[in-house]
Amino acid sequence: MQSAAIRFGLLGPVEAWSGDTPVDLGPRKRRVLLARLLLDSGRPVSVDRLCRDLWPADRRPAGAVSTVHAHISRLRTALEPRRAAGERATLLVRESSGYTLLAPLETLDTAVFESRLVEATDLFRVGRAAPAHRAVDEALRLWRGPALHEAAEHVFAASEVNRLQSLRQTAQELKVAVLLELGEAATAATLAEALTVSAPLREASWALLLKSLYAADRPAEALQQYERFRVSLAEELGVDPGPALRDLHLALLNEDSDAILPKRSPAPVVGVTAPAAQPCAAPDGRLPMVGRRSELELLNRSIARAAAGGVRWAVVTGPPGSGKTRLLDEVAQHAAQQGFTLARLRCCGTVDDRRSSAVFGPAARLLAQLGGEAEASLSARAGEEWSEESALTAVLQKLREGTTLCLIDELDTFCPACRHLLRHLSVLLRDERVAMVCAVADVEEAETAALLSGLPRDHAIRLPLHPLTPEDVAALLSDAYVGGVEDVVEHARGLCERSDGNPFMVTELLHLPPAARVGSATRVPAAVTSVAQARLDTLPPQVRTLVEHAAVGGERVDVDLLVAVMGLSRQDVLKLVDTAVRSHLMCWQEPAEAPRPDAGGGTAGLGHYRFHGMLRDAVLASLTFVSRQLLHASVATALGVLPGRHPAEIASHMLQAGPTVSTEELAPACLRAGIGCAQEDRTESTWWFRVAADLAGDRNPQLRREALRGLRTVQRQAADSSPGRPGQERPLRAPLRGAVVMPHRTCA
Repeated sequence: MQSAAIRFGLLGPVEAWSGDTPVDLGPRKRRVLLARLLLDSGRPVSVDRLCRDLWPADRRPAGAVSTVHAHISRLRTALEPRRAAGERATLLVRESSGYTLLAPLETLDTAVFESRLVEATDLFRVGRAAPAHRAVDEALRLWRGPALHEAAEHVFAASEVNRLQSLRQTAQELKVAVLLELGEAATAATLAEALTVSAPLREASWALLLKSLYAADRPAEALQQYERFRVSLAEELGVDPGPALRDLHLALLNEDSDAILPKRSPAPVVGVTAPAAQPCAAPDGRLPMVGRRSELELLNRSIARAAAGGVRWAVVTGPPGSGKTRLLDEVAQHAAQQGFTLARLRCCGTVDDRRSSAVFGPAARLLAQLGGEAEASLSARAGEEWSEESALTAVLQKLREGTTLCLIDELDTFCPACRHLLRHLSVLLRDERVAMVCAVADVEEAETAALLSGLPRDHAIRLPLHPLTPEDVAALLSDAYVGGVEDVVEHARGLCERSDGNPFMVTELLHLPPAARVGSATRVPAAVTSVAQARLDTLPPQVRTLVEHAAVGGERVDVDLLVAVMGLSRQDVLKLVDTAVRSHLMCWQEPAEAPRPDAGGGTAGLGHYRFHGMLRDAVLASLTFVSRQLLHASVATALGVLPGRHPAEIASHMLQAGPTVSTEELAPACLRAGIGCAQEDRTESTWWFRVAADLAGDRNPQLRREALRGLRTVQRQAADSSPGRPGQERPLRAPLRGAVVMPHRTCA
């Protein structure tokens, strides 16, 4: 692997990719070390410096230097796996002054982000809003979470994290400005409000919020927001807004449209034709929302009833990636146009809910979002004259002042204090004009189920989000995504089957070339692999081991195999499977028809566990070659003790176990596979006999003779059954018993 093929990610968890395949970087400390080297990419960093940056002085282990050398060695292996033993490293090199990571600038997602941001800024400056919108969206899509996630708490990363976060805020502000230029004022106002929450003292974000509200025909709200910001500045810092924001406030008072939203004249670009509008592009750069019209209409009707008087609750449920957040965003946009005050209740992260004032933190945050006293000011007074009761009273008073939509995303991840606040609100809210819209992934989680069961039934609705249909997916396909696809309907059906109709997975597949989405040359999108890895990381070790064995075992989750592999009872294995199901890696597949006896004496039409969408492929992609080979060897051993398993199933896993299985073991297994397939599939039997003969060679002449004899017998039978028609042999079954390596067959 050449170093130029490696890309590095710091805009989220520290990651590396070879092409679209994630590189296994190992434990957290190794990823922190990689982040430290990337921040000084091209410059040597001494071992002493690395030790000081990786461990605080009072917690530095005695073997810190040896640990750094060991991590460096394993990073080299991960980043340059094809480098021969003794061959000089070309990417992570050792110099007299320390270690140097020679990563070209264009391989860092931070550099690509900054380049796209500069490009978007330049395009917007010359009046080209549409391409600027695409460029800034490309920049923001590079963010996968908080910058330098694993290293964020280390001192060496602090300044870079702050710099990148500031740039991200700048990019988001540019997106709001571009949306205003494109006439999408309502969307711009929603995004701008979120910016003022994430950076409550940043004047540029507040200025954009005021402009967006004015452009959306909500000038009174713009004036209210200015006053809110002025009071917040006075209380927090003892200062007034700057001259630019004061001038904007004056223009709002005078309704001076030219001063608030000055007209821009697009600069002529010689020789460039404006790109055709993408029929699939939504105003905010995302794909249009499909398959959710009825749910959106129900939610809009619910909040309309809230505006007429009386609290309304709505709970949107669905697995991760089903589009809950997107649906909430659409509802927020509609509510903003209807004059609702928007508030997004986010978890405050309180751990200890035993004290009576535990609800104070989330109540203060919600009150600040509603335009009340600033959260920091309230928090400073907690436990003094302010109590849980007074904080709740202040929230209720604020909610009674207008019409409010509270959006609560990922409710099932909320801390006890935030859930406690919602329980209070479900009891106290009665006649206020308030709509509460929640999104939940795991409705069976005990505390979430208890909270939802306490909602007023006559004023609450539940909306489960179902998978997209092939027709929904076809509606997403435009010229921009079809490419060379011949049959659009069949392509949409393939996308739907591969993604399980999950909107997130469909969207990620559409970012790939058409040939890589479905068919024999499919790839797993990097984002899907990252999701699978993140879910694996949250599992207990025993459950993760089970999931990895299940992925290697085949398309279906083979419970009998897992019982043999894990050495546990069936009941204990099913408990582990249940944990994987709750982590949204697996699901239960109901039978398509009633169970019935099949020709082989078994039962057809039974339900089974399986992996969600592409997550099996993603789990396999997250494994190293050696890990995968060891898993195949373990599966082959377990299959050997299970009654009734086909010899070809065992031999296929032994083949994929690579050097972990000796030739002396593999050759007889292939011979048994050929014999087992002789009466079922002559093409398959022929292949196995040939493999057995090749493996036996001169080392086992008797086995070689048996394999060649079997090969001749099968060929003679084929000729006798189809005289003059050699091409009429039955084709290979696909898929064949798990993950068998055969011609035209994809290796697991």
